[in-house]
Parts: sequence; structure tokens; C-alpha cells
Amino acid sequence: MGKRFSPSRRKGCGLSGDDLSTRLIHTPESKIRRTVNPAIERASTVLFDSEEALYGTRPSYGRRGLAVQSELQAALCELESASYAALTPSGLTACALAIASVVEAGDHVLIADTLYGPTRRFCLRRLKTMGVTAARFSPRIGTAIAGLIQPNTKAIVLESPGSLTFEIPDTPAILSVAKDADVVTILDNTWSAGLFHKPLLMGVDISVQALTKYVVGHADGFGGAVLCRSNATAAKVDTAAEDWGIGLSPDDAYVALRGLRTLPTRLRVHEAAAVELCSWLRDQKGVLQILHPALSDHPDHAIWKRDFTGSSGLFSIILQPCSDEELSAAIAALQVFRMGFSWGGYESLLIPCDEQLNRSKDDWTNTKRGPLIRLHVGLEAMPDLKADLSRFLYHVQ
Repeated sequence: MGKRFSPSRRKGCGLSGDDLSTRLIHTPESKIRRTVNPAIERASTVLFDSEEALYGTRPSYGRRGLAVQSELQAALCELESASYAALTPSGLTACALAIASVVEAGDHVLIADTLYGPTRRFCLRRLKTMGVTAARFSPRIGTAIAGLIQPNTKAIVLESPGSLTFEIPDTPAILSVAKDADVVTILDNTWSAGLFHKPLLMGVDISVQALTKYVVGHADGFGGAVLCRSNATAAKVDTAAEDWGIGLSPDDAYVALRGLRTLPTRLRVHEAAAVELCSWLRDQKGVLQILHPALSDHPDHAIWKRDFTGSSGLFSIILQPCSDEELSAAIAALQVFRMGFSWGGYESLLIPCDEQLNRSKDDWTNTKRGPLIRLHVGLEAMPDLKADLSRFLYHVQ
């Protein structure tokens, strides 16, 4: 379930308010207990002394969230400059909740063609069974999205940058059209973890995160968050979450809150390592192109520089054309980078992505290129990471 916070609640905490790292650690709730971390309350039933309290107090049931969920929501609101946060059991659930809370049968949604695959699948498959149609658009469409808006269009769903291929949409341009058409905007903000990108302050209606990634940060928990600043939007999300019985377990909320305390420190290390590795990869044989928006030669670098204050450890590379056998040999040679889904933890990961690409206009297959590889740069020593990728690239040169 969600929880609302008033901006005035942050006053009187003895903090300047300028340093997010401090505010993520010293939330108002942390001042009223004797332990550093809140207690994990594994409870379904909440007990009350009176009928008035039973029906007039929230939370009245464990699924709605107790102490640890409440503090996580407060910290996430600090992170994303939100006044409301709903917690979900996964990032996909967060995306689904955000979208479904603002549409109903007969409505139409527009989704970026680079959207996270499971979210795209939810829009094209599950929403269809609910009587809602979805259409894709190019992530670089800008104000031309006006030509796709129909009378029944209720939401535009973005991800910045796009999954796998890392395009940065011109969010302010799309927002200008959406506001004029009274269309809700939803943005998946997982890549920046809410630290380097503030979509709500830009005017986006709903920001979504997969807490599983950088917030948890240790590949040992799941979670999602839906955040907004409008009371009307918060009411819609809250009602949908209540109707579907959506919540986050206290144990997952605990590991997410634990990870959130160190997020600014960790993410800056991931950022610096990824940028250094990209610089090194430029000169390596076997690499055709690097897809990282913080690089000056990225097509959307100017937009990234305008809208973001940093980057994360996730990016992709395109290899020179090679055979399936050569790619398999390259993956088998890896010793530090491991192959597995998800990202955001302390470990470095690498996965081939062509099988996941599902574009409405498949311009990727119209150009001569090798495999698309996504990398997450963990916290290992840089010489070890470079040596491992040298072993990998040796087989695809």
C-alpha cells in the first residue's frame, strides 16, 4: 500500500536539506527509535483496543505495511522528491500498477518502443484483456508524439534510458504535448535509481523504480516503487493497490532500506567504473559501438547532459560481426563477469541481448552489426574487469 508525506514533515529534523546522502540516512523516523535500523515486523494481524481504533487507524493490517515499509517509503520520497510512495513486490508489479491505475476499459496508451520487455508485454498482452489498447512509438519521437495521441489516450509510458539500447527520450518535449492533451506520463527511472534523474521535478506524473536493482544493491531481494506528487494521482494508485492487494514483504523492505542508505556512495562508484571501462573499450578490437548516454558521441548525449546529473553502471556494446560459436567461446572465457538477468548489485554481469530485442520497427536488423551485449559494471577491481573483457573480446575479433 502507499503512503503520503507532506513536505513540511522534513522541517525540524536538524538537517540542511541539501545533501541527499544525509537525508536518506537520517529520516524523521530514524530519530524516534533506539536502533539504527527499524524492526522487521512479520505480522498479518494488527491489534487494537477499541472498535474506533480498529476502523479508524492505518495501517490496520500487515499487508498495508508497518514500520520498515513506512520508513522505506519516506526515504524513497526524499530520493525522488515525491509526496507519495506505493511499494510493490517487484519492479514489474510497480510498472503494471502505475499504468493500470490510470486507465480503464476503452482507453489507449502509448509506450516507448525501448520499454523494459516485461512491461511492454504487460501493455500489449494483459492490458488487452482489460479492454485497453497499446501502441508503440520511437523513443526519439519528441513533440511528434502529438500525431499519435487519440481521443481515448490516457497515458504515455517512458523509460529513460531505454532498456538494452539506451536511447534517451526528450522527456520535456513529450511532456509539453502530454500536458496539453491531459495525458498522464509515467517514467521508469530504474537506471538512475532516482539519484541522477528527477522526473517528478520535470513534470512527469508518475515515477517508477525496480528497487530490485540499485536500491537493494546486493542481488538478494525484490521490490518496486510507484511515486508521485499529485494527491489525485496518489489516490488512483492507492485505490488500485488496495483492490489488488499489492504490498511489499517486511524482509524485502528491510533489505531495500538497507541498500538505500548506501545508494549515493555505491552508484557513484558504479558510474565511474562504467565510464572508465567504456573509455578502454573504445580502443579494443571486436567492439563496433558503445551505447552509453554519458559518452560524448552518443546520439542523445546532449539530452542526457541536460536532464541527468550522472549515470549508472549499466550500458551496452555492439560487437563486430561474429559467429554464434565465437560468441559462445567468448562467454565461456569470462571469469569475473557472470551471465545472468537483473543488475544493480556489486557483481559484474554480461548478457547477449538480441533474443530480447522486440522492436516494432526492427531497424537493428537492417544494419550490419554483431551481437548486442549488455554489461553491468560491478564493484570489482578495474584491472580484473579489463582483463576479463580482454579474454572475452579475444574470441570475437
